[in-house]
Amino acid sequence: MEQTEKIYDVIVIGAGPGGMTAALYASRSNLSTLLLERGIPGGEMNNTAEVENYPGFKSILGPELAEKMYESAMQFGAEHAYGDVKRIVVDGDYRIVEAGKKSYKARAVIIATGSHHRKLGIPGEDQYNGRGVSYCAVCDGAFFRGKQLAVIGGGDSAVEEGIYLTQFADVNIVHRRDEFRAQKIIQGRAFKNEKISITWDSVVEEIKGDGQKVTGVVIRNKKTNEITEKAVDGVFIYVGILPQSDAFLDLGITDGEGWIITNEHMETAVPGIFAIGDVRQKLLRQITTAVGDGGEAGNRAFAYIEDLHDRLEAAEAAAETVD
Repeated sequence: MEQTEKIYDVIVIGAGPGGMTAALYASRSNLSTLLLERGIPGGEMNNTAEVENYPGFKSILGPELAEKMYESAMQFGAEHAYGDVKRIVVDGDYRIVEAGKKSYKARAVIIATGSHHRKLGIPGEDQYNGRGVSYCAVCDGAFFRGKQLAVIGGGDSAVEEGIYLTQFADVNIVHRRDEFRAQKIIQGRAFKNEKISITWDSVVEEIKGDGQKVTGVVIRNKKTNEITEKAVDGVFIYVGILPQSDAFLDLGITDGEGWIITNEHMETAVPGIFAIGDVRQKLLRQITTAVGDGGEAGNRAFAYIEDLHDRLEAAEAAAETVD
């Protein structure tokens, strides 16, 4: 594996909104900063048609916001490289990031690899992603005022988000079992909500569209195998969220589900390794919360490196005194 000669102050893994903000804060603090990303900067923003809940913009296309954030992140000299990170090795006061056939050395690392929604894997899901198919009610619910929506799932997220969506639309929750897995108190709210209907013992087998947007779903009853087609304007899918943290599991910084545990300063259990955004153990996963995490981590990385320098200088001074 080829190791680059340069030693960075900070390596940020992931160029979503949190990672780009962390790179901005770190490089603006005059830290040598490398932003590592395996794809296009922006992360999930590139799959978002419109963003209406980011301050400063009434509405902005996801890819456009990603481009603006990237330009901002790079303005103070941060470097950008492509690489699929496989692991981080702790080597004394250094952290070595192995990505592809290269390894990069730094004094601090900020993990911003995000999460991804578990997909149904059915026809129409990918085709209409961002055009009626969504995985985030807070992000996209307001686009469906007065419409008909299908929510797929039966856990806390599905039922809670179904309830949230009723402020905009009528909601049909489609669940593969004959009872929800959500907490009883959440279930009770859903059962009392007149804008929610429930299709039990059923799975969605196809998402229909007109080539531009979603027009309906094909539903199969698991007990009778009866097939029905229901007209809807949007489909919200909640069958699980998975952290993109496989490369870091051996560091002992994750919980049992793979989410990275941090304190309020984005610090993990390993000094010099921070985690931000959607890969972190948290409740709300939004562009705004990722940006906040990134600012905090960039600032704390600067404080960590300053403390590291002070400790090294004190150790050198003590050694000279002994000599």
